[in-house]
Amino acid sequence: MANFLRSFSFLENSLLEGLPCMLLQVVESKGSSPGRGGFCMAVNLNGEMAGSIGGGMMEHKLVEMAKAFLREAREKPLVIPQIHSKQAERHQSGMICSGEQTVLLYHLKTDDLPAVQKLVESEKNHSPQAFSIRPDGIFMEGTADTSIRWIHKGENDWKYYGLAGKKPLLHIVGGGHCALALSRLMKMLDFRIHLYETRPDINTLKQNEFADDIIVLNAYSELGGILNQCPEDLVAVMTFGYRSDDEAIRAIRELPFAWLGLLGSKNKIARMMEDYRTEGFSQDWLKSISAPVGMAIRSQTPEEIAVSIAAEIIAFRNRDL
Repeated sequence: MANFLRSFSFLENSLLEGLPCMLLQVVESKGSSPGRGGFCMAVNLNGEMAGSIGGGMMEHKLVEMAKAFLREAREKPLVIPQIHSKQAERHQSGMICSGEQTVLLYHLKTDDLPAVQKLVESEKNHSPQAFSIRPDGIFMEGTADTSIRWIHKGENDWKYYGLAGKKPLLHIVGGGHCALALSRLMKMLDFRIHLYETRPDINTLKQNEFADDIIVLNAYSELGGILNQCPEDLVAVMTFGYRSDDEAIRAIRELPFAWLGLLGSKNKIARMMEDYRTEGFSQDWLKSISAPVGMAIRSQTPEEIAVSIAAEIIAFRNRDL
């Protein structure tokens, strides 16, 4: 996540400058908490900071605590539960949004610099790297499929496991105005973006500095052999017309994706779906397509359409939270 890269890049720079710094890491969250597991921020001795653990009064309070620890040269890590309710008997965060989160305040040592640099490199290169934070340091783990986990057995017996460098991948099929607006927005939301287009000379393709990779095809029928076949990926089909959308859908119908959205008018979508049903396409597969894609906000401009699609993708990814 962008939050992670900002925070750890900040820690790297602070350590290189010889500035004591503190990592504030959300190690666990429950319910409607503003700070989710994996959120983090960094503070150095100069009072400079980067990232966020959820904002509001809670963040301000913990940042001030981190600054005080740095001034006092306190090196012992501290685990701080935060309950977002005025009715809580202990550990009130000062917020009333309900839910809970646990924040680790970890004073970085010079010995942590190599690990921090590896994690920054992992984020920049989109190369998954598992790591752990323990009372005695930050360590690289042997597997890259470690999910966020918090194991707490006592004041000095705990481990936080995290994963750097793993960003969700959105395939955008089509490179027009809506694709440009969606690329810009999803980049801000820390997605990797692969974009596919058959028209190499269109202005919107040349203007798209947000996609991580732009693949020019001879025809959308080539997609089946090109798209990464990863069941965690997301796909948004938004080409320049009915025929090209249809060609793209047919090319990827056998590929596993977490989410597939198709942009278009209700009439166009209805016609396409009727054709597919007539041809015997799987009903379950057709129902899995979000079409017309996007939240119903009466979007008109490419930017509004991008917001509606981004909102649906966020809702999909956060469905189990």
